[in-house]
Amino acid sequence: MSTETFEFQVEARQLLQLMIHSVYSNKDVFLRELVSNASDALDKLRLAALRDDVPGADVSDLHIELEPDKEARTLTVRDNGIGMSYDEVTRLIGTIANSGTAKFLEELRETKDAAGADGLIGQFGVGFYSGFMVADEVTLVTRHAGETEGTRWTSRGEGTYTLERIPEAPQGTAVTLHLKPADSENQLHDYTSEWKIREIVKRYSDFITWPVRLLPERGGDDAAEAREAETLNSMKALWARPRDEVSDDEYHELYKHIAHDWRDPLETIRLQAEGTFEYQALLFVPSHAPHDLFTQGYRRGVQLYVKRVFIMDDCEELLPPYLRFVKGVVDAQDLSLNVSREILQQDRHIRMIQRRLTKKVLSTVKDLRTSEPERYATFWREFGAVLKEGLVTDSENRDALLAACSFASTHDAEEPTALKGYVERMKEGQNDIYYMTGESRQAIENSPHMEAFRAKGVEVLLLTDAVDEVWVDAVGEYEGKTLRSVAKGEIDLAGTEGDKSDAEKEKQGEEYAGLLGWMTEHLGEDVKEVRLSSRLTVSPACVVSDAGELTPALENMYRAMGQEVPSAKRILELNPEHQLVKTLNRAWTDQRDRAELTETAELLHALAVLAEGGRPKEPARFVQLMADRLERTL
Repeated sequence: MSTETFEFQVEARQLLQLMIHSVYSNKDVFLRELVSNASDALDKLRLAALRDDVPGADVSDLHIELEPDKEARTLTVRDNGIGMSYDEVTRLIGTIANSGTAKFLEELRETKDAAGADGLIGQFGVGFYSGFMVADEVTLVTRHAGETEGTRWTSRGEGTYTLERIPEAPQGTAVTLHLKPADSENQLHDYTSEWKIREIVKRYSDFITWPVRLLPERGGDDAAEAREAETLNSMKALWARPRDEVSDDEYHELYKHIAHDWRDPLETIRLQAEGTFEYQALLFVPSHAPHDLFTQGYRRGVQLYVKRVFIMDDCEELLPPYLRFVKGVVDAQDLSLNVSREILQQDRHIRMIQRRLTKKVLSTVKDLRTSEPERYATFWREFGAVLKEGLVTDSENRDALLAACSFASTHDAEEPTALKGYVERMKEGQNDIYYMTGESRQAIENSPHMEAFRAKGVEVLLLTDAVDEVWVDAVGEYEGKTLRSVAKGEIDLAGTEGDKSDAEKEKQGEEYAGLLGWMTEHLGEDVKEVRLSSRLTVSPACVVSDAGELTPALENMYRAMGQEVPSAKRILELNPEHQLVKTLNRAWTDQRDRAELTETAELLHALAVLAEGGRPKEPARFVQLMADRLERTL
């Protein structure tokens, strides 16, 4: 058959050069990745056979073979799984058609931790290329189950690869590595050595559900030639073994295999249900959020097994979207082996599992906060924003979610607080839980809306995630206390120290009534109302939203999602104790027809908009007015 030569894509060439020339602390990971790929191929064939998608495929003895050859200096990793067609080899192997490749290269260059660099290989689905860390040449022979023609792919990792259609090839895939000479100084071991192969498989792949068999070394003595293949892995499902028989290291290796992560998980969660409907679950909370957690194409869900048979990867129906970062395995006893996603969406057993798993994860997070605050702090830093999505979408578990959540507040500059802690610290007579949303803690703390709360020592939650704009309205209250934005509606801090009496407020209102009416009329195109403020102590003015209206940030969020939202006029509040506002009121009382008063009103409104991070309606006019005023002061 004819052989064609192709060139790698630019990103693929860069990846190969990093694989070949970079020094990694642990080159053993190449075998972990190849065995993992082989296991995935066997899973896919078993599932395809259950669905009758591959007529004629042999599923009688699915396994993985490792065949070392000392004389030829080769190691072959072989499986009799689903295999690949010529087109699939071209698309998946020859070009690395993987949207994550560029991100992988970027993180690989930035990673200073060598062990971390090793782990990135599996995380971005380029594990096949890890073979070039230990081999001068890689040959892949594969045949898709049910097809008659095979494919051979060969490359030395130097910029080109060859593809050849071959008439005869066994079902599955065989990757043959033409190994580099052993070099102990560079951590390059002899990968034809049986003891080394055993060590790697036991460490990384002991839990794989398919037998990993070591064939006797070629080129050995007669005794070696006579030996039978040896199964290296226990094949015991970790979730089915008693907890005291499984080490943390074994759990961690299973997590790394499932999640393609090089870090240990933050928390391991075991769950076993018995009775009318039996299932076992082994879940993991990662210690680090993946880079694509908030992208639309993020693959979420846990692996679904039925009676130890792999059925589905990334089964979304087993956990709600706000727990999409959780990885793991669920093994059900009473589902059909040919279950599909459509059936899962309607299956009451699956819904029952989801409810139980969700409650277990949330209770685990809550326990972490009270018993291991440092680990909880890591969890909240990485996954707090996504967990809060559940406050909007999952009313059934809202109380459990609120108990698991924590929020930054003015009470402590470092430690976040739970809503329960906030309520316990509320001042006497305080009926609302106050919060403010913004881009950062610093921006919120410097906001004019915070002045009265800071002056009177009233605690405010500081919410800086995009989802915070939404969940506070969805939740509404906690333990009978209303969640109240300090930047919306009128604020009444009655009963706190320094608050004016009703008579004083009424007198002040009469004093400023004329100015407020005039400014409301003059600024009518931009503001709904001009009124006196009870939330300002230092700044002359601020803009607030009405109690039932959307904030500007939420308006922008909806528009970014393609939803049309009409812009609502906001309210301008003036600080009657500020000298600028007092002077403006006297000037308006004495000479209300002066043109400068109109300009001052416009400037006050523009300054209030700027103070909350917005921009004036007409920036050029604002700059001109400011320049004129500054010129007059010189």
